[in-house]
Amino acid sequence: MSSYINLYKKNNSLSGFISITGSKSLSNRLLILKAIYNDNIQIKNLSNCEDTKILKKSLESTSNIINVHHAGTAMRFLTSYFAIQEGKEIILTGSNRMKERPILGLVEALRKLGSKINFLENNGYPPIKIFGKKILGGNVDINAKISSQYITSLMLVANKFKTGLRIYLKGHITSIPYIKMTFDLLTMIGIKVSWEKNFIHIYPTINKGKKTFYIESDWSSASYYYSISAIAKNSNITLSSYNEESLQGDKEIVSIYKNNFGVCTSFNKKGVITLRKNSNFFYKKFINLKLDKTPDIAQTIVVTCAILGIKCSLKGLETLKIKETDRLFALREELLKFGIITKITDSCLEIIDFYKKKINTFVRIKTYQDHRMAMSFSPFGLCSPFLQIEEPNVVEKSYPNFWNDLKSLGFLVDYYEK
Repeated sequence: MSSYINLYKKNNSLSGFISITGSKSLSNRLLILKAIYNDNIQIKNLSNCEDTKILKKSLESTSNIINVHHAGTAMRFLTSYFAIQEGKEIILTGSNRMKERPILGLVEALRKLGSKINFLENNGYPPIKIFGKKILGGNVDINAKISSQYITSLMLVANKFKTGLRIYLKGHITSIPYIKMTFDLLTMIGIKVSWEKNFIHIYPTINKGKKTFYIESDWSSASYYYSISAIAKNSNITLSSYNEESLQGDKEIVSIYKNNFGVCTSFNKKGVITLRKNSNFFYKKFINLKLDKTPDIAQTIVVTCAILGIKCSLKGLETLKIKETDRLFALREELLKFGIITKITDSCLEIIDFYKKKINTFVRIKTYQDHRMAMSFSPFGLCSPFLQIEEPNVVEKSYPNFWNDLKSLGFLVDYYEK
């Protein structure tokens, strides 16, 4: 049985307080590090999203078959983690979509370092069988354009290699902030690591470092409130808890929405931020952004531009094609339902035209099993009483409380089964 919601807000003003749990990206990295270093690391404000729950459950499991379902981060991080578990044999599998998401680059790098990993169905894709063993370490090169999670996966376990690890990042590096997040966490817990140009070196030593981590809230989850703030007539939304000096690359949302959409952010000493719209802001007719460092906020920005009638060119989106769905294709198809014409390539999305399409019947957004499709399209609920979003529970992957939090801001959210 499938489900959908009707989403609408009667007036165009927003005010309220939202508390968002810890960053998924930080939570998942710290869970791997905690599993490796046992009780030496304590975590507070862990993310409550499905991906983090799956990773935590997988790390605690005694089964030799681990199913991560749709959790791509878990698939990649666990591949390296189980590769260093001496004497263990693990089958790592997932959903049908997960079996279409490539993992060859990571497996090849681990094999070069001495790991034994077999593909069980299609070469280069899950499911895989991992034979855990002691890894000597050494040098490896990896295509830095495909996925920063491959690099992070190796970095998280490399301190346990006898001789450490030296990674050469080939080509243009995508999602640099996510690699830097991993680099900073390793440094904080006392692992010696260096990064010079395209070389990352993790040493086989660990010193006394930070033991307790309070995880700040997720900036990509905050992005949806930036979007509705930009579209609303008036907005005064308070979110917690965020660091002005954040490890998360998606904090770039602050400057992007200030410079392009007139949404201003104020921080207080307790980590609370307030979003307010500048009612006198002059919108540009065209926006040109490179988002290779922050691809997870691309969908949010595209929908914001679409609703405000702003043409845009967003580049650096190579990784969106291998996410939960092909996000570029999904955006093009769903925006067309509102009369918004886009052009996509393998790494770019452009809004090129708008044709007048009176929305006087329900428009149902297909989510493609992608949490960000559901949440990024929610601001259309400010514009029309005819918005429907399929499979609303898909948001549990990263932000389970999303629909309830929208309700607290005055949105009407009605659930239906069919």
